[in-house]
Amino acid sequence: MCGIIGVVAKQPVNQTIYDGLTVLQHRGQDAAGILTCQDERLFLRKDKGLVKDVFHTRHMRQLLGNMGIGHVRYPTAGCDSSAEAQPFYVNAPFGIAMAHNGNLTNADELREAVVAVDRRHLNTNSDSEVLMNIFAHELAATAKNNRPTADDIFAAIANVHKRAKGAYVVVGLIAGEGVLAFRDPLGIRPVCYGRRETESGTEYMVASESVAIEACEFELVRDLKPGEAIFISNDGEVSLKQCAENPQYSPCVFEYVYLARPDSIIDNVSVYRARMRMGENLAAKIKREWADHDIDVVIPIPDTARTSALEIAVNLNIKYREGFVKNRYIARTFIMPGQAKRKRSVRQKLNAIELEFRGKNVLLVDDSIVRGTTSSEIIRMAREAGAKKVYMASAAPPVRYPNVYGIDMPSADEFVAHNRDIKEICQEIGADDLLYQDLDDLTRAVRAGNSNLHRFDCSCFTGEYVTGDIDNGYLDALSDKRNNSKLEPENQLEVEGGMRRSRDIVAVGLYNDE
Repeated sequence: MCGIIGVVAKQPVNQTIYDGLTVLQHRGQDAAGILTCQDERLFLRKDKGLVKDVFHTRHMRQLLGNMGIGHVRYPTAGCDSSAEAQPFYVNAPFGIAMAHNGNLTNADELREAVVAVDRRHLNTNSDSEVLMNIFAHELAATAKNNRPTADDIFAAIANVHKRAKGAYVVVGLIAGEGVLAFRDPLGIRPVCYGRRETESGTEYMVASESVAIEACEFELVRDLKPGEAIFISNDGEVSLKQCAENPQYSPCVFEYVYLARPDSIIDNVSVYRARMRMGENLAAKIKREWADHDIDVVIPIPDTARTSALEIAVNLNIKYREGFVKNRYIARTFIMPGQAKRKRSVRQKLNAIELEFRGKNVLLVDDSIVRGTTSSEIIRMAREAGAKKVYMASAAPPVRYPNVYGIDMPSADEFVAHNRDIKEICQEIGADDLLYQDLDDLTRAVRAGNSNLHRFDCSCFTGEYVTGDIDNGYLDALSDKRNNSKLEPENQLEVEGGMRRSRDIVAVGLYNDE
């Protein structure tokens, strides 16, 4: 799960990209990067850390140009070294930069082909760099002139679709030419585009979520369809084309449960409204299965569960209260790289308001229960605050299988629901009783916003992977690779386009340490 942005404007884009990345910070907190283009010269700044920490005034002043791309990274494949911060850049052909959200499920096979067959060099373990080099190779084969046309770019993307498997949305920039973006043929990860009218002409923006487009005062046009690509030339001409042979909507349902901001619209579905319907469905299930419940108060685990929790309270005619105060300077525990960090951060992140718990039977509502670390700690906090009984409800079904499409769920045995039934999970997290959303109710809550969505990727709940290329051998190998990569020390020196370390602004042929 990462966040991507691309902008073509009539004015400098550095501030717009920065602002958009801050809005997408929830999609990745490990690293951030911005690449801009002035004439045919590229300027790049990327490093580990939050957007506000990576970019300072001296960096922004040197990010010149009226078009550019940006990225916030959440590490899955590869490692969390600053060398793997994005965007990536390659000289040939034309000068191409790319940033990517998702995960290629055939990355190892592609990596071998890129080196042995395409005869290109890879500098990191990132599948994003692999994807960029595949596109660069295909564009070199399709572009017959000194300047690539939109048709050349679309032909190259069509060949990328034929080679790459998995989940990917990509934003790219071709030096002096324009910005492009494309979505995998199943549409697993989201991407949309918008425009705004200015006195100097029309400007365009692509982003992972609509909230970034709206926050930067662009008007949302629509989502890219599965397999579709967009190219926005540096003079503002827009071209769109379907580049996949058999596209089929299969968006990740977990985007609506947890990953996306509630104020985003993804594939014409309001995330906020979908979460409201999840709460309504949970309330109906409580009425069916806990008809004689003794719940006194509904309390959400902030922030993502608030919408569903409020709907549960309204539909059950029970008080809704904010029982936890959140420290907003602690990262989202679900996307922290490592179980130890997640566990340590729970009590730093949340503090219970004793008055809302003392002497009450409490229903805690969370968006999902993944590893169970957060849930067990929070239930313990509720009891310490004086709760008589602590019930738990999850807006998502039990997470039992790894997600291989860009969410850090490497091993099935990390999940509290792995090889446990509901009663055993309840005992493990220390709740008095536990209720999960039914999968049919979850997909129905999302589909109610767009009846054209007939299929979702629900692999983390069902173990059925929409790309059709995942088996136990793949999952075991992925678990080993990710666990080993997180044990490797960060490289002290990295090579980026022939230059030492990419911690400060770099331009083609230039390293600036100021």
